[in-house]
Amino acid sequence: MAKEKIIGIDLGATNIRGAVVQEQKLSEIKSQRIRSNGTEKEVLDDVFALTDALISDDIIAIGIGVPSVVDVEEGIVYDVQYIPSWKEVHIKKYMQERYNIPVFVNNDANCFALGEYYFGKGQGYNSMIGLAIGTGVGAGIIINKKLYPGYNCGAGEFGTAEYLDKIYEYYCSGSFFENVYGLKGEFVFEKAQQQDTQALQLYAELGEHLGNCIKMIMYTYDPQLIVLGGSVRYAYSYFEEAMWKRIKTCVYSKSAERLIIEISSLQNSGILGAAALYYDAEK
Repeated sequence: MAKEKIIGIDLGATNIRGAVVQEQKLSEIKSQRIRSNGTEKEVLDDVFALTDALISDDIIAIGIGVPSVVDVEEGIVYDVQYIPSWKEVHIKKYMQERYNIPVFVNNDANCFALGEYYFGKGQGYNSMIGLAIGTGVGAGIIINKKLYPGYNCGAGEFGTAEYLDKIYEYYCSGSFFENVYGLKGEFVFEKAQQQDTQALQLYAELGEHLGNCIKMIMYTYDPQLIVLGGSVRYAYSYFEEAMWKRIKTCVYSKSAERLIIEISSLQNSGILGAAALYYDAEK
């Protein structure tokens, strides 16, 4: 990575955050409250306000991560989560017209994976999966050192694949405890920290389901590395053993033996990954 200055923007449910990324460093992070229930133009104006605070003559590109389906080529976002008015927004077009520099748009899970690949635990690998596990399950896929978003930017939606009587996300995310047992994830985590036997057993169950999900990922993409992100990663020690027990039942024993799983420790991966859309496009 050279010394180019790139703006990385992470669009969330209530805030938009951004910074200038240069080499491995971020400028001061700017944050802008967004009017989630506002009109399309009002939300777009909030995005402009944050970008205006970061833009300068030496910025060469802007990358934006959005929680939605994205037409990557045209930079159109569809049905953005938590922003009802953003049904179909040509954000790349609007941003390029305003700032006259290249703009790259992708979904937030892909940005997480790129952030890890360029700045985090994925550095030095040829292929990896960034698996973000929070209230849901999202993923980004790196193959031969390049992001693979899929034809409709839908690659990596492992959480929506059918599993048992539901889908993987129902059993493999932080919502598992409430979905199956009617318990808040925060409550179970606190109990596990106190070494509560029942809570630890619940995490073991989560680990079994997640291990099955990872086996499915191995059969489809056979990655060198999987980086776990999202809030559930903080409880890794409670489900690690059960997860690996299931992974080791993979029929390709050598694949299970060689697989590396790391826990994300990267701060601001969404911003970094959005900026890294530029690096990925340059390959």
